[in-house]
Amino acid sequence: MATSLIPVSSSFLQPLKLKTLAKPRNPDLSTTTRKIITTCDSQKNTGKSNPSSRNPNFQKRRNSSKYGSSRRSILKKSFLQEQVTFTARVSEDPHVGIIGGGMAGLVCAQNLEARGVQSTVFDTGIHGLGGRLGTRIIEPQGLIFDHAAQFFTANDSRFIRYVDEWLEKGLVREWNGVIGELEIGGSFSQFHPSSPPRYIAVNGMRSLADSLLLESQMVNLVRPCWISKLEPLNGMWHLSENGTPRGQFDVIVIAHNGKCANRLLSASGLPLVAKQMKKLDLSSIWALLAAFDDPLPTVNFEGAFVKGVGSLSWMGNNSAKLGNDKAPHCWTFFSTASYGKQNKVPQENIPTVTSEKVRAGMLQGVEIALGLPEGSLPKPVYTRLQLWGAALPKNTPAVPCIFDPQGRAGICGDWLLGSNLESAALSGEALGNHIADFLQKGEANPEEFAIGLHDRLSPLAGHDIGQFPGLTSVGEKEEAKAYQLL
Repeated sequence: MATSLIPVSSSFLQPLKLKTLAKPRNPDLSTTTRKIITTCDSQKNTGKSNPSSRNPNFQKRRNSSKYGSSRRSILKKSFLQEQVTFTARVSEDPHVGIIGGGMAGLVCAQNLEARGVQSTVFDTGIHGLGGRLGTRIIEPQGLIFDHAAQFFTANDSRFIRYVDEWLEKGLVREWNGVIGELEIGGSFSQFHPSSPPRYIAVNGMRSLADSLLLESQMVNLVRPCWISKLEPLNGMWHLSENGTPRGQFDVIVIAHNGKCANRLLSASGLPLVAKQMKKLDLSSIWALLAAFDDPLPTVNFEGAFVKGVGSLSWMGNNSAKLGNDKAPHCWTFFSTASYGKQNKVPQENIPTVTSEKVRAGMLQGVEIALGLPEGSLPKPVYTRLQLWGAALPKNTPAVPCIFDPQGRAGICGDWLLGSNLESAALSGEALGNHIADFLQKGEANPEEFAIGLHDRLSPLAGHDIGQFPGLTSVGEKEEAKAYQLL
């Protein structure tokens, strides 16, 4: 079923136009050639694996948070803050700051460039871009795990155009391996041959994100970088990371979500934007990466949505998916959202007792799903556990993007339309074109460019690991056909 979008601006469905870029205003962050800052001042790697090295705000928040001691206090401040209203004219050479380098943020930057607008993308990724396009590579063993998005489908004609381009460039390919649904006891139903094509990135999902802007000349990438403050000053947005300036921008885009986005917006002067972000409800899901020397017994598939097992919702063979049938065999297991909620802890500092409990519970779930005797699952030679505390959206306003023209700020992300990569890309495209239109003709009547600031959110259906329109098992297809004949 095709996604239904409301019109955003006159150029949303029109061919993109290029214009000549004027000389950048800020040589420190904006150049006509793309650069990647691999280490920000506060992100220098000490070689230690701890929460504060991954997120410099972590220890500071625990000890003396400026936002208060609870999520409730953060949200209270969000709604009491005064609305920022910019009256100064937009720069002749506008520059957009995009916070978040997942699919939505990257596609937003692409579409801004296609319309002649420069941008800077800030991302927290240490190893690469991508958000949910995450791939974990373990050296020196050479283990590869897609530990977030496993694959994607294409349903909307606009997104299909992106996928066709990625196919032509060799960035993605169809995943023709056997996938379907797995019931307790090992009963497997393959997806019907008429199901829509499934796509994967050729070298792990993160490779797609890292490749999207390789040909860009007007997009600057800064990572790893945790933008911790948004400050409106003299008609511009000033972004900083723990007191270190990261540039000034005419328009800002929030292309991530969860508690970090809520904290960022809590004192930004954008109460309407903050309120919409606060309405978002996100699931929590555990990801267990496990490598085995031998193939898992009774398995005749590369990926399966697991049904009826409380601790398990998905199991996927990364090695087979990526064309490597040699040992070790790398599997990604995802918990159900309910199991994630029952065992949720601060993801920055997971207690050992919790990780051991979850690891054992998920491996036991694999045994139950495959119908193996208790304790007979081969012992993995490698495991790694990760909690996605803000995994996937559970509700949506069903609008392509959010934009506050008074505060010159917007939001893009999959949650605005659904729960998949297609929704993320379409949202990023919508906001990129909407901002470009606003910069060209929005000064006279900026209120006409407001979108999504008051829409109510509705529950979102789908698998625990996202939406895949059109995927149905052979059994479901036959049931539907029989029902139609009644």
